[in-house]
Amino acid sequence: MAPPPSPAVSPARSLMWPLGALALTVLSVASLSLVWSTQQRVKSLEQELVRRQQSSQDQSTEARLLARQAHDAAADVAAKLALVEARVAESALQRTQVEELIQSLSRSRDENVLADVEAGLRVAQQQSAITGSAEPMVAVLRQADERLARYNQPRLERVRRAVARDLDRARAVTVADVPSLSIKLDEAVRQVDELPMLVNPERKAAVAPAPVASAPMRDPSASAVRRQAEDWLGMIDQAWQRVATETWAEVRSLVRVTRIDQPEAMLVAPEQAYFLRENLKLRLLNARLALLSRQFDQAQSDLAQAQTSLERYFDRSSRRVNTTSELLRQVASQTRQVNLPRPDETLAALAAASAGR
Repeated sequence: MAPPPSPAVSPARSLMWPLGALALTVLSVASLSLVWSTQQRVKSLEQELVRRQQSSQDQSTEARLLARQAHDAAADVAAKLALVEARVAESALQRTQVEELIQSLSRSRDENVLADVEAGLRVAQQQSAITGSAEPMVAVLRQADERLARYNQPRLERVRRAVARDLDRARAVTVADVPSLSIKLDEAVRQVDELPMLVNPERKAAVAPAPVASAPMRDPSASAVRRQAEDWLGMIDQAWQRVATETWAEVRSLVRVTRIDQPEAMLVAPEQAYFLRENLKLRLLNARLALLSRQFDQAQSDLAQAQTSLERYFDRSSRRVNTTSELLRQVASQTRQVNLPRPDETLAALAAASAGR
C-alpha cells in the first residue's frame, strides 16, 4: 500500500526555526558577553577598592604622623610664646625703670633736694622711734637746714622756716640718758652685797684711846725711890684708863637703841637675808632691762619696789645705804616717758613745695 502524501510545508515557516535559533544564539552570546563584562568590572572594582583601602591606610598613617608632628610643633610654639611673653614683660619692666630713671634725671635740682630732705627725715624718724633718742632727728634737721641755706632759693624759704621750728622743738626735748642710768643701776647692784641690814647693823669703829704722853725726864739729882714710885703709879693709872676706855667702847657696841618702823625687818634670818639681797638685785636688773627696752613705766615700778625694800630692811643710818637710795632716786627721777617730736611741719612744707604751691 502506498504512503499517504505529506502535507506541503510553507517557506516562511521553514525559515522561522533557523532565525529563532540564530536569535537565541545571538542572545546567548550577548548574555555571555554581558556576564563576562560584568565579571571583569567587578574584578576591577575589587582591585580599585583594595588599592583605595591601601591608600587610605597610608594616608591615615601619614596623617597620624603629621598630627604628632603638629602637636610637637604646637608645644614648641607655646614654649617659645611663653618665653616671648616673659621677654616682653621684662622689656616692659625695663622700660618702666628707664622711664622712672629719665624722670628722676629730668627733675630739677630743687626737686632733688626736696626729695632727699624728705627721705632723710623719714629715716631719722624711724631711727628716733627705735633708739628713743632725738639725736638722729636733730642731726638730719641740722643738715637739711645747712643744705637749704647753701641753695638760697626763695621757693625753699618756707621749708627752711619749718625746718628751723622743728629743729627748735627737737632740741628742747630732753630724753632719758639710758647709758648713764644703766651705769648707775649697775653700781647699785654692785653695792647691794655691802649694804648693812637692820637685823645686822654696821659696827662703828671704836674710838682709839689717845696716846698717853710719856713721863718727863726727872732730874737725876732727885731721890731714886720717889722716882720709881711715881713711875709705877703713872703706869698703873695709864693701864686703868686704857682698860676702862676699851670696856666702855665694847659695852657701847653691844647696846644699840634704834627706832624701827617695820618690825618684820628684825625677824629676817641669815639665810633669808641672802635671798632678800638677791631679790633686790633682781629688781634692779629688771629695772635696767626695762630701761634698755624703753619700758619706762615698768622701770619706775621696779625702782619703787627696790626703794621700798631698801628702806624697810636695810640700815638707813648707814652712809652706803643712803648713797644707794639716793642713786635709785636719781634714776627714778630721770626715767620718764617722753614723746619724741615729729617733723610734721617740715614734711607738710616739703609736700607743698614739691606740688609747686
